[in-house]
Amino acid sequence: MTELESEVLPLPPRYRFRDLLLGDQSFQSDDRVQVEFYVNENTFKERLKLFFIKNQRSSLRIRLFNFSLKLLTCLLYIVRVLLDNPEEGIGWSHIFWVDRKLPLWAVQVSVGLQGHFNSLFLLLIFQGNIWEQIFRISFILEMINTVPFIITIFWPPLRNLFIPVFLNCWLAKYALENMINDLHRAIQRTQSAMFNQVLILICTLLCLVFTGTCGIQHLERAGEKLSLFKSFYFCIVTFSTVGYGDVTPKIWPSQLLVVIMICVALVVLPLQFEELVYLWMERQKSGGNYSRHRAQTEKHVVLCVSSLKIDLLMDFLNEFYAHPRLQDYYVVILCPTEMDIQVRRVLQIPLWSQRVIYLQGSALKDQDLMRAKMDNGEACFILSSRNEVDRTAADHQTILRAWAVKDFAPNCPLYVQILKPENKFHVKFADHVVCEEECKYAMLALNCVCPATSTLITLLVHTSRGQEGQESPEQWQRMYGRCSGNEVYHIRMGDSKFFMEYEGKSFTYAAFHAHKKYGVCLIGIRREENKSILLNPGPRHIMAASDTCFYINITKEENSAFIFKQEEKQKKKGFAGRGTYDGPSRLPVHSIIASMGTVAMDLQNTECRPTNSSKLALPAENGSGNRRPSIAPVLELADTSSLLPCDLLSDQSEDEMTQSDEEGSAVVEYVKGYPPNSPYIGSSPTLCHLLPEKAPFCCLRLDKGCKHNSFEDAKAYGFKNKLIIVSAETAGNGLYNFIVPLRAYYRSRKELNPIVLLLDNNLDSLLQCGIIYADNLVVVDKESTMSAEEDYMADAKTIVNVQTMFRLFPSLSIITELTHPSNMRFMQFRAKDSYSLALSKLEKKERENGSNLAFMFRLPFAAGRVFSISMLDTLLYQSFVKDYMITITRLLLGLDTTPGSGYLCAMKITEDDLWIRTYGRLFQKLCSSSAEIPIGIYRTESHMFATSESQISINVEDCEDTKDVKEHWGIKTGHHRNSCSSDQSEHPLLRRKSMQWARRLSRKGNKHSGKTAEWISQQRLSLYRRSERQELSELVKNRMKHLGLPTTGYDEMNDHQNTLSYVLINPPPDTRLELNDIVYLIRSDPLAHVANDGQSRKSSCSNKLGPCNPETRDETQL
Repeated sequence: MTELESEVLPLPPRYRFRDLLLGDQSFQSDDRVQVEFYVNENTFKERLKLFFIKNQRSSLRIRLFNFSLKLLTCLLYIVRVLLDNPEEGIGWSHIFWVDRKLPLWAVQVSVGLQGHFNSLFLLLIFQGNIWEQIFRISFILEMINTVPFIITIFWPPLRNLFIPVFLNCWLAKYALENMINDLHRAIQRTQSAMFNQVLILICTLLCLVFTGTCGIQHLERAGEKLSLFKSFYFCIVTFSTVGYGDVTPKIWPSQLLVVIMICVALVVLPLQFEELVYLWMERQKSGGNYSRHRAQTEKHVVLCVSSLKIDLLMDFLNEFYAHPRLQDYYVVILCPTEMDIQVRRVLQIPLWSQRVIYLQGSALKDQDLMRAKMDNGEACFILSSRNEVDRTAADHQTILRAWAVKDFAPNCPLYVQILKPENKFHVKFADHVVCEEECKYAMLALNCVCPATSTLITLLVHTSRGQEGQESPEQWQRMYGRCSGNEVYHIRMGDSKFFMEYEGKSFTYAAFHAHKKYGVCLIGIRREENKSILLNPGPRHIMAASDTCFYINITKEENSAFIFKQEEKQKKKGFAGRGTYDGPSRLPVHSIIASMGTVAMDLQNTECRPTNSSKLALPAENGSGNRRPSIAPVLELADTSSLLPCDLLSDQSEDEMTQSDEEGSAVVEYVKGYPPNSPYIGSSPTLCHLLPEKAPFCCLRLDKGCKHNSFEDAKAYGFKNKLIIVSAETAGNGLYNFIVPLRAYYRSRKELNPIVLLLDNNLDSLLQCGIIYADNLVVVDKESTMSAEEDYMADAKTIVNVQTMFRLFPSLSIITELTHPSNMRFMQFRAKDSYSLALSKLEKKERENGSNLAFMFRLPFAAGRVFSISMLDTLLYQSFVKDYMITITRLLLGLDTTPGSGYLCAMKITEDDLWIRTYGRLFQKLCSSSAEIPIGIYRTESHMFATSESQISINVEDCEDTKDVKEHWGIKTGHHRNSCSSDQSEHPLLRRKSMQWARRLSRKGNKHSGKTAEWISQQRLSLYRRSERQELSELVKNRMKHLGLPTTGYDEMNDHQNTLSYVLINPPPDTRLELNDIVYLIRSDPLAHVANDGQSRKSSCSNKLGPCNPETRDETQL
């Protein structure tokens, strides 16, 4: 060890700390050798090449100098021609000899020397085959034009020798091309290839004309002595194929030159034009660029899609440009595929060609994002391709596009559409995200408990003027179309004429009086200090001037005119506190919001009476019997003792079994809590009804028994409530959003319907899962059908399967989701239904008028039986102007649960509720009793649908002859009481057609014989239809017997073919209520004040008149 230590030498004195930091120069100079490394070879030739060729800026200067020299030589040639005076007479000597002045010769020699040395210098530094460079056309032309001038220096007699200097125009063209290439390299910007090709073509034409002009002029020196201008005139006339013949070459050399020039033009020009046309076609495909100057002076948004279809494009453009403040915006479409023919045809329309720019490119390339000027864009919409078979792969593409845009333009707002919910957290950074499966399953679930929720939401998120169907003879179409114009708007309360006077009042007070006075429906607010939107925060919320109010109306307040007619009359008479019923308003709906008929309210009896049933109780009448029943007033400040009297979270006897309940049925116990496992990241936690213990996986199979139970069909389970069957291809994560709204904590346990997931869609599976005991059958569009060759055929399998189930089970409520909205016309298709044909004509008429909701009058859509998730694409588009629309939609669908925010539910108008009479009185009743805000009505009317024109004609003619025949065919003379009309004049179109058809039949021959033949044909048709129904019924019953299922309960004749349903959003206060109307409500959150008011609610339960019935909280339950 000591020997090793002795071998280690100590550091020399010069290795001090200063030397370690600064280094020792003497040590380095003594012991080290400096080595230089060169990027290029350190030779003279390489350095010249680096300076003259590789360096972009120096090379650009040299090429610009050469281009100037060539232009100078051409100019000197023109000067020499103009100064030349050829001698009279014809001789070949004039072709070889010219008169060149000495100063001109000196200048041409100096310029020639410059060009010659430049060519030799480039030849010197050229690497490669030297003979290849020598035999290049440019080098040969250079030698022809420079070597003779050098020779004249040493041999003076040759100074007047003709030299074709005009050929330098081709060398100038070649130098210009190289100069443009160097220019692009020097400034690091790429000009359009189209511009370069056009420039080359123009230069080629100029060179041809200049060469022909100078050549013919010189050769004709031996002939007619043409001037330079006449030669130019001859070339233009010849190349333009006009050929006047007034100037022609006379000698054969000039004629030969014309032939050569024409041949050269026929070869060179077509090649140039072909290249130009090819570049033009490629530019049409790729779309060119969006200039930076336009991006800095104009506003534009970018739409990124993987494939652009005409329906998606038109939906985006119609919805985007429906807002007045977006009229000056430009839309730049960035798509990797070539433009479709239909898309190209649409973008050529002047309305869109000036505002829409199509760019073919990928969002993953910075060059294409630069072409679209993404960093200057106001927003970027990234849409997924829902037609892809692999929807997960489509989401992955969307995610990469969103990442690429965020990396390139971090300040550009992103609006992203995702298909599957499990991929949503990857684009959480985006400003607005819409998940298709989340919204789809939530709407399907709410359709089961709140009919036509999908239609309600679709109409709310579409921009409409409320003019659809106003020219229709049908009253329901006019009312339905007018109410469809309602949308969600916002305004600051302190700036609003609608709500400013209700500052310091309760929310329900402001909502009722705003609806009563202006016809607007206040649905929610947002505090200035809190960014959360609250739907119906309840009467405990006091309105402040800084609150942002969200309301439903035909148009926003800023576009409204106010005409206070009734208030002025009341002030003159001294009645400022009561209004009188003056009937419906006749003012224009789309532009004027006036007093829409105040509702007569008897405010004598202000006592709040509790109700213990699921209907609105009829108050005791005061005074005479013909007096209108009284409704409690809506208080300015909340009375906590009269609202929500019982603890909504308490489980005490909430769903106790009564003595009339079935003794053998098993009681399912539930507990309230949050789902223990979330199926994907980003799902909103919702308080739900849960089982106390997790059910074994084997018990989830309904068609197979296990060791825990032996049930093999739905009948054996003995469910008390009707089933909800979901027919889907796979049990994806999106199904979580279907179950949660149906199991939310605010739904009564008695309203919980069993949910059956059906993965195998055949008749046996339908019967085993209990379809005859089902209340709703939900059919989700199959992903495997997305690979159809024709896009619109993607729904073919779903439509045919639903049509089969509709024929087998006519009484079943089937809710279907389709990919394309245009395919909704095939749902519950009746080929001989003349009323459906009339609706088809109405749809075409509305589409021609520019409506965005042309499909709204289709009966399945109006009734909420079918919807397309692509309709919700407008939700993402509207978010650009209304950034709150996604939040409000998610709150309505139950996807998000904000503390203090209400939820969407519904109530049904029964016989006992008709005393309220009008929608405005219902609004007051709900606000005063349960603090609920109604937003619309789902109305069902009786309607007569004819199966064929012949059947209508016979029915009309029989009405004219005999009543017995009419009763035999089952034709009713009136409608149900909840229809809008009492006779058949409701449908003059069908009646007029049928009368014309009947008259044509009567003209054909004997009236009696014609009626007899038609009577026989009607009997055959009736027998055919009855036999078809019986055949289908026998088929179903035989399968049920084969499976060992009881056939009781299958009613094949009970269908809903004689009714139509539609949605009225925010109807006027004077709208009459009809029997079986379903009213959409926004009920306040029962958990909003549980922590603060728990003791007060318990005391109010004990002090309230009558027993505290647990159903009190469901005064208006469905």
